[in-house]
Amino acid sequence: MRLKPRHTRALSGERGAVAVIFAILLVVLIGLAALAIDTGHLYVVKNELQNAADSGALAGARFLFNEDGINTGANQTAYDAATSNNSEHLAVEVNWGGGNEGDIQRGHWSFTTRTFTPNASTGQAPLSDASFEELDANTDLINAVRVRTKREDTPAASFFASLFGHDSFPVYAEATAYIGFAGSLDRWEVDQPIALCKETLLIDGEYSCSVGRFINSGNNLSGGTGGWTDFNQEGNVCAGGTNAPKVSGEICGGGNSVPLELGQNMATNGGEIQSAFSKLMDCWKGSGDSDGDGAPDTPWEITLPVVECPDNNVGPCSKLVGSVTVNVVWITGAGEDPGYTNAPVRMGDWSEPANGDNTNGQARWESFADHFNLQNYDGSPVPYGKKSIYFKPDCDVHEPKGSTGGENFGIPAEIPVLVN
Repeated sequence: MRLKPRHTRALSGERGAVAVIFAILLVVLIGLAALAIDTGHLYVVKNELQNAADSGALAGARFLFNEDGINTGANQTAYDAATSNNSEHLAVEVNWGGGNEGDIQRGHWSFTTRTFTPNASTGQAPLSDASFEELDANTDLINAVRVRTKREDTPAASFFASLFGHDSFPVYAEATAYIGFAGSLDRWEVDQPIALCKETLLIDGEYSCSVGRFINSGNNLSGGTGGWTDFNQEGNVCAGGTNAPKVSGEICGGGNSVPLELGQNMATNGGEIQSAFSKLMDCWKGSGDSDGDGAPDTPWEITLPVVECPDNNVGPCSKLVGSVTVNVVWITGAGEDPGYTNAPVRMGDWSEPANGDNTNGQARWESFADHFNLQNYDGSPVPYGKKSIYFKPDCDVHEPKGSTGGENFGIPAEIPVLVN
């Protein structure tokens, strides 16, 4: 009888063990391959659903506002945009049957809490006399649209995971688009080459449309309330400041002919440009004289750029931070008028005191300034000075302008951004 060597029997045992290990590894590798393929497939489906949700939210937020406040049609716009997308040649599922319920909702986005709160209101919360923190916490401020998309009725099929009992997977996506305040200004979105100081529009750090101001060209009565600009943001604008002839040419010329970027410096001038002021005066006189007496009696609504004036003065360049719509209620001429002869008699819903003496110009002026709540930068009563522009920020709902990213001066943005 012949016996096999001991080492031969050992080799046979090792071969058997290797075969078992190889079989186990093969199963693991097949499982990993199945997982990788199915995960990649689910990623594609998820990405398609996310694109649909993104497009729906952005489209809805783009039309969130109208002249009356909140546009209820924004939900339909969001739904149409989202469902126009496909996922693997299948219609994207969006559960919305109208109103502000389901997968399409208007509401409030808070940056502090990173949460969306649905709100079906058709009225908008006041934008003035509130800080950013207060607006961010106010769920009555409608500023966002949320869209959810899914593959639930037609879940994403699995390829290899079905071997382990998973034939398909439901997939979901969600997007929230936020629309804030104007962060860029397209061509012709501001009307005159006059830049207002941010600091003069804020009361205790909050934008307010309840207090009127004035810009004085020739002395420092008004502090840093505004200055001239030629809208130039190209090159080293701080080196040269404004171009005076160009400023004059921009007066009543349609506004900024080039887009303006917020956060960038813009050439400005806090001094006197007589040619520009004279043209502005003439333009104002022709803006609203309903009775033909040569003096305007209707507030002149214009939209102006807003700049930072950290030293209470407009220098050769200023950082552009937003835009604001104001009503110009009066402009005084270049000559001294110590007797208030040219003080207003009628403007908008104000007229001289019924029991007053029309010849008493100072009394007319005091009544006028009190009615429009015109104050100097330091809160003192506004003076009657030469070459001065008196205005009050407009409290009405304004047409959206530019892209989201600016500060609150009462003008919402036109272009939203995705926040979630």
